[in-house]
Amino acid sequence: MKIVIPDFSLVLILGPSGAGKSTFARTHFKQTEIVSSDVCRGLVSDDENNQNATIAAFEVLHLIVRKRLEAHKRTVVDATNILARSRKALLDMAKKFKCAPVAIVLNLPEAICQKRNLKRSDREVPPYKITQQWEQMRRSIPLLKDEGFKHIYILSSPEEVDHLIVVGRAGIEPATP
Repeated sequence: MKIVIPDFSLVLILGPSGAGKSTFARTHFKQTEIVSSDVCRGLVSDDENNQNATIAAFEVLHLIVRKRLEAHKRTVVDATNILARSRKALLDMAKKFKCAPVAIVLNLPEAICQKRNLKRSDREVPPYKITQQWEQMRRSIPLLKDEGFKHIYILSSPEEVDHLIVVGRAGIEPATP
């Protein structure tokens, strides 16, 4: 499958922990295009896993997103993005700067997310939290169009993710991995 991401867009990658959002972002987008909530947690607390730094981290994330959109740069948000209230401020920025809001949903089976989470050496997310995130993501999918996303791509298997080709509006791949 091939998806087209407009050159000036705000891309939100949605999915629970273990869905592969960071890997997806690094595979398909330039490093400079990606704004990661984990990296922002690290910037404000020296620990990407420090959940106590979440509020400050998202203040930084929103600042970076705003500055990139002001400069008319494609911006990819690597966070769970599973709650409508979390997406609202980002969608408001997309509207303000007149860029295309894009949702890429990594709608993988919960069992895959749980299995991947167990193999992680960099962080521990409790299984109940992944179940909660997965359920929240599933409830979010039908709301995305009404929230204002112009492009919505739902990937439901590892094979779809692995064989996806992401191109820019001009037919050029946005990332050079």
